[in-house]
Amino acid sequence: MGSKPQIYHEKQVKELCALHALNNLFQTRNTFSKSELDTICSRLSPNVWINPHRSMLGLGNYDINVIMAALQKKGCEAVWFDKRKDPGCLDLSNICGFILNVPSDYKLGFVMLPLRRRHWITIRQIQGNFYNLDSKLDSPQLIGRSSDLIAYLKEQLDSKEKELFVVVSREVEEKQLWMHQYTLNNRGQDTLSNQKDYEPQCGSPDDSLSSDYNNRDSECLRLNEVRNCFVNNENF
Repeated sequence: MGSKPQIYHEKQVKELCALHALNNLFQTRNTFSKSELDTICSRLSPNVWINPHRSMLGLGNYDINVIMAALQKKGCEAVWFDKRKDPGCLDLSNICGFILNVPSDYKLGFVMLPLRRRHWITIRQIQGNFYNLDSKLDSPQLIGRSSDLIAYLKEQLDSKEKELFVVVSREVEEKQLWMHQYTLNNRGQDTLSNQKDYEPQCGSPDDSLSSDYNNRDSECLRLNEVRNCFVNNENF
């Protein structure tokens, strides 16, 4: 019987779930710090009194733009997954992990406040098994093998309030290797043979879907806009 894997699992502090999700994803303490994420916020929206990418009080609550920019510093990209598609089309061998965005109740001490916030959760594979590394959990939650993960993602994405981001290397994102290639081939053949019967397969969201997600509370900048922001700022 194999030994229990050593798993790095940061616990929730203040509103720093995005920071915990990033560090849990890379399985290293201080992969990122709060000050680094605050710097990213300033780069994304310079010269503003209230930064739209974090909490007004400076306690965290970072949005997806900050997570995307942080991942790019490590040579990774976050790809939004279209919930109309079957997670079974994901090529798990080319995926670093997942970041799940879920609604969360807000507490002040032990008092539940009538506020709804967004919470970031990392899911990744460690020694053959997938784990839920939610910073609000007391310990990592075992999901299981690949088939268990696909079933878990399907269950999570049944909720309209949850969004999934696939974390991959830049090369994988550029070549769309995070989805099974037969899905891409089938999509291309169907499009050429009958444009009217085309149904989106597992891939990048179309414009209408992007608009749907962009209208959510945690509004998402397009990937290129985030990238260009950093290209135009040297010595970052």
